[in-house]
Amino acid sequence: MTSKLTRRQVGGLAAGALVAGALPPSARAADTTTLVSGFQLPQNLDPHQVYDVPMQAMMLNTYDNLYRYQDDPPVIEPWLAESHTVSDDGLTWEFKLRPGIKFHDGSAMTAEDVVYSFQRMLALALGPAGAFLKILKPENVTAPVPLTVRFKLETSYAPFFAAIPSVCIVNPRVVKAHEKDGDWGKTYVASNDAGSGPYKIVSEGYRPLEYLDMEIFDDHFLGWKHNPKPVRKIAGRPTKETSTRVLALVNGTLDWTDGNLPADQVDQINASKVAYVQKDVVMKTFVVRMNNKKAPFDNINVRKAFAHAFNYEGFIKEILAGYATRDPYPQPDTLWGIPKDVKGYDYDLAKAKEYLAKAVAEGAQIKRPIEIHVQSENEQSVQGAQLFQSDLAQIGLNVKVVGNIWSNLTSSTAKPETTPDMWVHWVSTYFVDPENWVGQMYDSQFHGTWKASSWYKNDEVDKLLRKARGLVKQEERAPLYEAATRQIMADCPDVWIYNSMQLQGINKRVKGRRFCTVGQGAEVRWVTLEG
Repeated sequence: MTSKLTRRQVGGLAAGALVAGALPPSARAADTTTLVSGFQLPQNLDPHQVYDVPMQAMMLNTYDNLYRYQDDPPVIEPWLAESHTVSDDGLTWEFKLRPGIKFHDGSAMTAEDVVYSFQRMLALALGPAGAFLKILKPENVTAPVPLTVRFKLETSYAPFFAAIPSVCIVNPRVVKAHEKDGDWGKTYVASNDAGSGPYKIVSEGYRPLEYLDMEIFDDHFLGWKHNPKPVRKIAGRPTKETSTRVLALVNGTLDWTDGNLPADQVDQINASKVAYVQKDVVMKTFVVRMNNKKAPFDNINVRKAFAHAFNYEGFIKEILAGYATRDPYPQPDTLWGIPKDVKGYDYDLAKAKEYLAKAVAEGAQIKRPIEIHVQSENEQSVQGAQLFQSDLAQIGLNVKVVGNIWSNLTSSTAKPETTPDMWVHWVSTYFVDPENWVGQMYDSQFHGTWKASSWYKNDEVDKLLRKARGLVKQEERAPLYEAATRQIMADCPDVWIYNSMQLQGINKRVKGRRFCTVGQGAEVRWVTLEG
């Protein structure tokens, strides 16, 4: 029987904001069944519509995948599938499912359900579909026998296996029952459960961007022998204000935050008796996007001027207190496929002025105010934009910082006309391959997605990236990514700043947390809560 989490059960946490102190910390500490999570929520709950970091935190707990990334450094491991095979030409892949898997409604999972899930993902053409649309047709996902799924690719595609964990398996019986006008159940799944994961969404337990309540699924296929005292309930309570988030953490009404704590809060949290800050290096890059289709960023010299006007060292050392590493590349500096002989852009206002002068001589119009959009709920993105604004003012540029939210920003990037002049965001590890970064950020076929929101186009880069993803061997792919990255950096479509260190506030009663850069440590099934 499904029970509804009440606000009283999760410590008097109001929808949309944590009311720190609503319940004495001693009472919260006595409840070892409910984890109160401050991870941000996705704009809706459909893992085939949305695929970003907030969705990772939800889907890792509510849904399952054929394979999944685990641990640090990330290793791709069998999950719903117990094994797979691939043909010599790299075109045919078969995955053998484990027997006895159940969805949250108790129905058994078969290969046909996996087929439906991939066909639905391809039909919606949103979220995780970008990695598959060019190489996989819906009719080429089949189930030759009840527990075997076969994929016949249009062309050899090396990132295919790396991207498999990005696709969640949904319950077609639940989805089809709520379809309207052939919408593949989009409206229903956007706010309801259709999964098989270790936790299920409770009845009426969701309000978009405000709260999400889940409870344990005792019949999860992996069982619970690995954790005899698991968290029974998860209360997702994101907070927009850093001060509210930190107060709730040190007060004891929040068990963990997301990984975007400002560096200036670390000492305060570590000094508390209740919580600490966990530091994890993540394959996550921080970037300022420039709309290359919109003046003045359609001029390469303007873009290079901006790249030389960001105070990289000052931002990392002073604002981030050293909790990041300078990364001049458009992908993590720990990943293969990087031209290490390329230096990248440094902070040099004199060079910035020289490039501006060249741009003006070429007719670039840079007198209008330029907007840089930030994620208002994320203080670090605001701090980075304000620092950038200050340095750009020194070279005579008028830049306005505009507050926004992630869902609005990603929606705005569907067209160059609506994409901001500049916007600040991270590119996290959705799968571990250069395709996750340069492949989907700078191949023009991905225009209209938030990852490709600089609207950059270079025919030679397109050719290199498409050839690289069509090969199988890393030693053959790496030189192509290096060549593409070298050209991308020369064209300077964006400002690349750092490789992240995640700062997550955690209550000391939380034990057993396991970290993986894919999902950023949000998987709850390992966790226990001490009394």
